[in-house]
Amino acid sequence: MEEPSQLKRALIDASAGAISGAISRSVTSPLDVIKIRFQVQLEPTTSWAMLHKNIYRPSKYTGMSQAAKDIFREEGLPGFWRGNVPALLMVMPYTSIQFTVLHKFKTYMSGSSKAEDHIHLSPYLSYISGAIAGCAATVGSYPFDLVRTILASQGEPKVYPNMRSAIVGIMNRRGLRGLYAGLSPTLVEIIPYAGLQFGTYDTFKRWTTAWNQSRYAEGHASIYDSLSSFQLFICGLAAGTCAKAVCHPLDVIKKRFQVEGLQRDMRYGARVEQGAYKNMYDALVRILQVEGWGGLYKGIVPSIVKAAPAGAVTFVAYEYTSEWLESVLTET
Repeated sequence: MEEPSQLKRALIDASAGAISGAISRSVTSPLDVIKIRFQVQLEPTTSWAMLHKNIYRPSKYTGMSQAAKDIFREEGLPGFWRGNVPALLMVMPYTSIQFTVLHKFKTYMSGSSKAEDHIHLSPYLSYISGAIAGCAATVGSYPFDLVRTILASQGEPKVYPNMRSAIVGIMNRRGLRGLYAGLSPTLVEIIPYAGLQFGTYDTFKRWTTAWNQSRYAEGHASIYDSLSSFQLFICGLAAGTCAKAVCHPLDVIKKRFQVEGLQRDMRYGARVEQGAYKNMYDALVRILQVEGWGGLYKGIVPSIVKAAPAGAVTFVAYEYTSEWLESVLTET
């Protein structure tokens, strides 16, 4: 049987992860909706690309500002939070599992359950722990991610009015496996993404701690051992940006699998037909052939604009929530 301290630690990690994930997702939902609309649009997402590819069919969305105006005009303010309920149901268990597994793995590798000791792990182990935590969290929360993508990408008129109808419709059309459509590219994406996100976050924290040490005299350990909220925010910002910039093409492929067969209104452009892609490699080749390299980076701007603050908010919220819960549970 586990020691009470281990149970409390797991509760702290799970609760802090769920809270930080919910805050981050709600704050950045508008950018996520715009990103998804770009990723599932088969037509070019910039006016320059339309001219370059000699494509005369107008695209629904051609820029962040234009997309935001269109969504607001056609769907109102709630359109920017479309699919946010399943997104929260996805991100809360996701971040809960992710931070719990992350802390467990780091504890095992460092021989200490103290977070301040984990920062001394080698960068290699930081990347490995992040990848393992990301995979575990993805498998545990994936159906909600898929439903969130469907609801966020459908536009008006709605194909599915709510989360329940979306789940029923997906299962009727594609079976139980339909709730896990795109899981393979997601796992392939999450290994480098989570590894980079957590690995670079730890690396930036180490660099910042070393920088703090160089600023203060040796007798002020308490000053530089604790990073400020602004420093944690910057570390999370940099980690989220690096991870998303590298892994975005895999996210595009995942989104295409998730919306296969979705009968959106034709004003949103060509649909991704059922069975359009045989597998990940086939999707990669077809996107390159039809849409060029730009097709793999559709939505990269709102994605990075969203990923940077999302990563920063998640890490800062987790650090402070974890610290607060630890102090509360330790006193009881």
